[in-house]
Amino acid sequence: MAKKRSGGGLTGTQQAAKFLGVSVLSGAVLAGIALPAAGALGLAAKGTVEGFDEIPSNLKTPPLSQRTTILDSEGGHLATVYSRDRKVVPLEKISPYMQKAIVAIEDSRFYEHGAIDLKGVLRAINRNAQSGGVAQGASTLTQQYVKNVFVEEAGDDPEKVAAATQQTIGRKVRELKYAIQVEEELGKKKILENYLNITFFGQQAYGIEAAAQRYFSKPAADLKLEEAAMMAGLVQSPSRYDPVNDLQEATKRRNTVLQRMADVKDISQAEADRAKAAPIKLKVKAPKNGCITAVDGAGFFCDYVRKTILNDPVFGKTVEERQKLWNLGGLTVRTTLDPRAQEAANEAAVAKINVDDKVAASVVQVQPGTGKILSMGQSRPYGLDQKQHQTTLNLAVGKKMGGTTYGFQVGSTFKPITAAAALEKGLSPAQSFSTPWKISLPMASYNTCAGGPSGGGNWDLQNEMKSEAGTWDMTSALGKSINTYFAHLEQMTGLCETVEMAKKMGYEKELGKKLQELPSITLGGQESTPLDMAAVYATFANRGTYCTPVAIESIKTANGERLKVPQTECSRAMSERTADTINQMLKGVVEDGTGTRAGLSDRDNAGKTGTTNDRKDAWFVGYTPNLSTAVWVGDDVGEKQSMYNIVIGGVTYDKVCGGCLPGPIWKIAMTGALTASETPSFAPIAVPRGEKPEDKEKDKDKGKPRDDNRPGRGDDEDPFPDITIPPDLIGGGNGRGGNNGGNGR
Repeated sequence: MAKKRSGGGLTGTQQAAKFLGVSVLSGAVLAGIALPAAGALGLAAKGTVEGFDEIPSNLKTPPLSQRTTILDSEGGHLATVYSRDRKVVPLEKISPYMQKAIVAIEDSRFYEHGAIDLKGVLRAINRNAQSGGVAQGASTLTQQYVKNVFVEEAGDDPEKVAAATQQTIGRKVRELKYAIQVEEELGKKKILENYLNITFFGQQAYGIEAAAQRYFSKPAADLKLEEAAMMAGLVQSPSRYDPVNDLQEATKRRNTVLQRMADVKDISQAEADRAKAAPIKLKVKAPKNGCITAVDGAGFFCDYVRKTILNDPVFGKTVEERQKLWNLGGLTVRTTLDPRAQEAANEAAVAKINVDDKVAASVVQVQPGTGKILSMGQSRPYGLDQKQHQTTLNLAVGKKMGGTTYGFQVGSTFKPITAAAALEKGLSPAQSFSTPWKISLPMASYNTCAGGPSGGGNWDLQNEMKSEAGTWDMTSALGKSINTYFAHLEQMTGLCETVEMAKKMGYEKELGKKLQELPSITLGGQESTPLDMAAVYATFANRGTYCTPVAIESIKTANGERLKVPQTECSRAMSERTADTINQMLKGVVEDGTGTRAGLSDRDNAGKTGTTNDRKDAWFVGYTPNLSTAVWVGDDVGEKQSMYNIVIGGVTYDKVCGGCLPGPIWKIAMTGALTASETPSFAPIAVPRGEKPEDKEKDKDKGKPRDDNRPGRGDDEDPFPDITIPPDLIGGGNGRGGNNGGNGR
């Protein structure tokens, strides 16, 4: 807002500014622009008086972009990211040598003149007239600061940068107007402080603090005379005087600065000579920027945090607002990442799969009840060097968050969702079905939520092995992963109810897709992500309440302001009794079912194996009451290949199954993440069992006298009735889901 006297006239400063606009501005402009003197002078003067007052009086100084620091849940450093490497420091934390050096070489009369140095303007005009071009500029340090503000505000937009630096009279006029305002409002010391914090010093370093760390690995406060002179010399041309690439040229420029400091009496000639004789001793600290620098393989999680800030409306209503926040930086982001869990997940991901294998692994851990993402591990390292098998594709999440476009079919890890839907409808775990190993069911017997049939014709499906024909209840069907049982159970429960249960448990939150109402969903025929599956199973661990995954605990800005962050949203997906029942049944999977090689012996744990058609995806998803972990293994590049007769981690697999590779990886991740002191148990509940045909035969024989001549055990009797051999341990098989269905294991 324009300042006026009580009588309505302009202030002394404004009158002086207007006078300068008429009498000096033309010369000041010409001192920095190569235009023919005679014609340009008239052009500059014409319209200057009218246009000068129209320039906005308030200089919008944008906050300076700075480094963002990403921390784990305990405050440990994960990564540093920035669009511009800068750390703003007050003047008292900048070496006095640096302050004197920059003034001496850039604007030695800085403390004597105002926004415009009249002597400098006249000197520059004279030199430029003699040379016929721009041999010398007349911009004061204040004017340079204003120009840098324009450049900073332009960010990385090429058009805006060009507009902020174009050699035009209009831009110079605006620059001078703002320089006058800055001199009046900020004062010399603040201008010098701002200038030293905004200026580019080369080697990706913005501001004196970042530059001091880059070239000398020390804070700006500790810069010696010869070091400060070298740094001040960089400003004119950071590339030409770069000591890393041309030490000789940098030394010449440094000595020029030292001599200038002596000439203006900032130092003695003896001091200047001693400093000139000292060689430049660099201690270069390589820039560490981006998620590629994250510790313990947390690059993918780091990038997930970045994507969260760029995508979540809590950080700004528009994409532009969120991008501006991220680019501005200066944030301290405390995340949910648990360092112990991350180390364990990273170790597990590479324990059985090499970085150059044809397939990859993803390991994700979520805390039940809070939705906190505790770890994200991947067998391929985070980075851009494909020759080193690096990737930035986060296999744990969907495309919007830097991951897969389509996700992965989950195979039999979906079956507990069907079981939960059945229990919620009132079906008993004792519900039994007697089936052959291969069946065909009419699609019309599965109704969609709209009430119509899911399709025409029949759905053909089979179990993993031909021997898997018989009578099964819910517990044994989960333990042995019987496809035919769950096809019948879904038929009885309802396709719509099954799909709705999956939605409540966040089955496709990451992918953002609408679940198709097809019967094959019960066999894992529709895609999900490892993060979503970890959250799905965390719902069981949390006794039926689903919580959306979150990665950020808190964010502070550079000035200490706390920003709002996304909060987990928890909602009940099923009753506690249903979840408790599922927990007890899935305990059987790791105790004597398809997941025995994953089972933990020191605590309650439960889980489920999954293998898709043609073994293109293999899973193990499991949990304890306080930790849920999903492990996926599969082809992550190009056309997905089947995992038959394949070498992974130096081991040859005839066929990969959920229990034989993802399962052991899961066990490593869980064992490393959990402590012996935290061993909560699942809520106890009695799970009714179904009666098998052979049990009925035994009931008929009850009370009959024993034939003394009969051996103690018939040849066809099971010598160990309470022990079963997991099919995965003897090779498994490749059951087919049909109609895009998943596999049985």
